[in-house]
Amino acid sequence: MPERRVIRVTGAERLSFLQGLVTNTIADHGLIYTALLTPQGKYLADFFVKSETDHLLIDVAESLAAGLVQRLTMYRLRADVQFEETDLAVLCGTGEYPDGANTDPRHTSLGWRSFGDATGLSPAPDQTALRVEHLIPETGIELTPDTYILEAGFERLNGVDFKKGCFIGQEIVARMKYKTELRKGLARVTVTGVAEPGTEITLDGKPVGTLHSRAGDQAIAYLRFDRAKDGMLAGAASVTLAK
Repeated sequence: MPERRVIRVTGAERLSFLQGLVTNTIADHGLIYTALLTPQGKYLADFFVKSETDHLLIDVAESLAAGLVQRLTMYRLRADVQFEETDLAVLCGTGEYPDGANTDPRHTSLGWRSFGDATGLSPAPDQTALRVEHLIPETGIELTPDTYILEAGFERLNGVDFKKGCFIGQEIVARMKYKTELRKGLARVTVTGVAEPGTEITLDGKPVGTLHSRAGDQAIAYLRFDRAKDGMLAGAASVTLAK
């Protein structure tokens, strides 16, 4: 996955440091999916964390890597934590698991992920159809600085732990979980006609949401649930909630 970067985190306080910042519990083994939020509860970055014997590996989109390290360094203060970009590649597949691979924690259909040397390997095939089928948001497409992670399905994707204690933005996330019913969020839709990702979805001329990743006639859309009804349009294309 050449669009990903792997950052090594070392230091005696690496586990406790990340534990106090991100949305999921930092395990001492295995692979987890998590996010770093603003104090207002909005998305900054989503990434995977793999625990190794004496370090952690962060698997993050290349477009977010430098900003993530900068933000984590800002929070470090006097903690014994160091960050180093590596030349490890992110490898993935849906077949037999190689040594050291872990199941993608977001959904078993996404197969496995591991880290190593990509010499002689081909870039991973496009996963848009698989993501659309299982409603998996993607960095920079469905996941943007305006995203609230519960609206993006992070609980379903095993990306947030409500029992872990404090993390940045926790108050907003907890309020959305326990005190309100989500009025907006991602949904899978069927699109009939020509409509590009980013097209506004309307109903009777009123905005309903936005079309995002599309594979064939299926797509991920961000919708206002109270307005998502028969008759929606994305440009000239018809949009219906997928069954």
